[in-house]
Amino acid sequence: QVHLVESGGGLVQSGDSLRLSCVVSGRTPSRYILAWFRQAPGKEREFVATINRSSTSTHYADFVKDRFTVSRDNAKNTDYLQLNSLRPEDTGIYYCAVTLRWWYTPVNAEEYAYWGQGTQVTVSA
Repeated sequence: QVHLVESGGGLVQSGDSLRLSCVVSGRTPSRYILAWFRQAPGKEREFVATINRSSTSTHYADFVKDRFTVSRDNAKNTDYLQLNSLRPEDTGIYYCAVTLRWWYTPVNAEEYAYWGQGTQVTVSA
């Protein structure tokens, strides 16, 4: 079982930055993909970015447009999502998730078996 715990969300103003963290624990496999998703009120969960366990491969949704960066600190078993130039439309609950389908880059939420509880990001205009 893989356990994920997010933190780092908050209330910020448009143009500000936040760094979200996701601590990975439990029986973590040697290969997996970790993704970040977000869900705005009344909308479906949306793919944001992925990173593989070795940090050699990342993938971003088109809307990120160089504003967000995903990274990992293996010594801390922690993944990060750096959010820059935040906009009100970035408001939502941000989740990290893990899939064992490491041989490609899943971007659909149903392909991820393990999820954190989410952290709220609110961006005011």
